[in-house]
Amino acid sequence: MFAEPGTEEDPTFYKPTDLTGADLKKAAVTFDTNTGKPVVSLEFNAAGAQKFADITERNVGKPVHIFLDTVPVSSPIVQEKITGGSAIISGDFTLDAARNLAIQLNAGALPVTVNLVEQRTVGATLGSESVIKSIRAGLVGLFMVLLFMILAYGKLGVVADIALIIFGLLTLALYKLIPVVLTLPGIAGFLLSVGMAVDSNILIFERFKEERIKRTYANALEVSFGRAWESIRDANIATLVTAFILANPLDLSYLHTSGPVRGFAITLSLGIAISLFTGIVVSRNLLRVFIKER
Repeated sequence: MFAEPGTEEDPTFYKPTDLTGADLKKAAVTFDTNTGKPVVSLEFNAAGAQKFADITERNVGKPVHIFLDTVPVSSPIVQEKITGGSAIISGDFTLDAARNLAIQLNAGALPVTVNLVEQRTVGATLGSESVIKSIRAGLVGLFMVLLFMILAYGKLGVVADIALIIFGLLTLALYKLIPVVLTLPGIAGFLLSVGMAVDSNILIFERFKEERIKRTYANALEVSFGRAWESIRDANIATLVTAFILANPLDLSYLHTSGPVRGFAITLSLGIAISLFTGIVVSRNLLRVFIKER
């Protein structure tokens, strides 16, 4: 919208005119042929050209105010009556400032009105649904792991499943105690630590199969735990170091500082620490009891 300046009695008063953005064909950035400085050129349609000529004739030496959605964007001073439907807004423009003004003028020239059709407030249902589905998927995966251990290792797999259930209960109890909010990355860290816990038992049981050929049952089991420990220790230490870097407790600027990444690292490190306890201590003592009964 174009407005004429106020009266001498009230210079802050603006008088709206009938010249609007609908009368403007386009605004573009050009360069003054004499100074080489950027300027903004305006081109009006036929009706707008006549309106603009009348406005400039009445306001020679005065500013003409240009508004976009009631916000003033420019107040160029009229040097002379302008006819022909073309004008130039000059000044101490930088190239970026001239481009921004041209964009604002072209935006005001769009013959589109905005009407509120519908308004609604969307809650955090999408996030909660994703968490629920992730927990459901995690439970299905956990059940498949428990079934695999039984099918692959028989009674040893049952012992490993018991240790895994204890691992899950201890981990969830620790989350409640700290407390830890289970987001999607946090759930991913927990499920990955479940895999690490199962991996420890698999290393021990595979080693047991080899040692069982040349040793007694009890001796083979003890040797298996002892020799598999080095591989379990190295794998878990490497993962803990990675989790430490992701958690970034020192707030180093060149590392991740986002909450989701840190949540994943914290739940993963807690799960690994508990999996070491259940995989070595709980499983070992359960198997020792199993040996005595045998």
